[in-house]
Amino acid sequence: MKRILYIVLAAVTISSFLFSCEPAEDRESLPAVTQTPETLEFSITQNTKKNEVVLKSEDPTVIPFWRYIDGSGNELGHSNKSNDVINFPFAGKYTVFYTAFVRGGSVEAAPVTVDVPENDNAFFSDPRWSKLTNGQAGKTWVLYMTAPLEFIGNTPSYVNRAVSGPGWWPNLTDISWAGLENKDWGEITFDLDGGYNVSVTQTNPTLGSTQKTTKVGTFNFSLTNGETNDRISFNGGTEMLHPNEPSYFSPSFSFTNVKIVELTDTSLCFIAIRADNDYLIYHLVPKS
Repeated sequence: MKRILYIVLAAVTISSFLFSCEPAEDRESLPAVTQTPETLEFSITQNTKKNEVVLKSEDPTVIPFWRYIDGSGNELGHSNKSNDVINFPFAGKYTVFYTAFVRGGSVEAAPVTVDVPENDNAFFSDPRWSKLTNGQAGKTWVLYMTAPLEFIGNTPSYVNRAVSGPGWWPNLTDISWAGLENKDWGEITFDLDGGYNVSVTQTNPTLGSTQKTTKVGTFNFSLTNGETNDRISFNGGTEMLHPNEPSYFSPSFSFTNVKIVELTDTSLCFIAIRADNDYLIYHLVPKS
């Protein structure tokens, strides 16, 4: 009996020693942060073309994070690249923030102000800008309630309807089971009047609700060659106009960064991921 008791006591002692040591080792493995805002090695410079700003993190031991805002404080974007070039096509003052992440924490440098003297009109020469925003005048989109959804199944390689062929794009009357109520879901307006402006009026998805909430912010439109992976990301709390309850979609999916699969003068289609990981495409049209 005593032998069994000794074995149990020894096992408990060894286990306690192991568990008590692990947190101390983890804590001691993190070094103290030795960098200061003054010792961070980075640069923010303007090219000869003042609209182009070069971001460079010159310390390979840190993970860089940049974010930038316009003169009104609107978020315009962010980057985690060591070397990057961003474009401010509108005249005005901008602020760039640099944060260096190290093993022990993070250090934020003093913000840098960038003064852009004139607009870069050539930046918007791609016709997709005009199709989406109608330039300074702006363009308002609404959900096309006649045939708002395309069902394409679980197709991660899906790129563009014109390339891959259509899925199932039924009339709303044929998909009452989809839980998409036939009502005014609101509208989204893009314009380039001195900035990347977006306004979203979203109707509450609760069945029968007509309550609307309007949010104003900025957006980024990332264009790719061949128009196969164009994306719109939103800043300032705005997001793409959409229907349905949030629980209808995958928790890994966000309407603050959406992939555009069709953009013409009369059609704006973006892809979403349902909770069952099947893919949906929502169809927006210009407001008449």
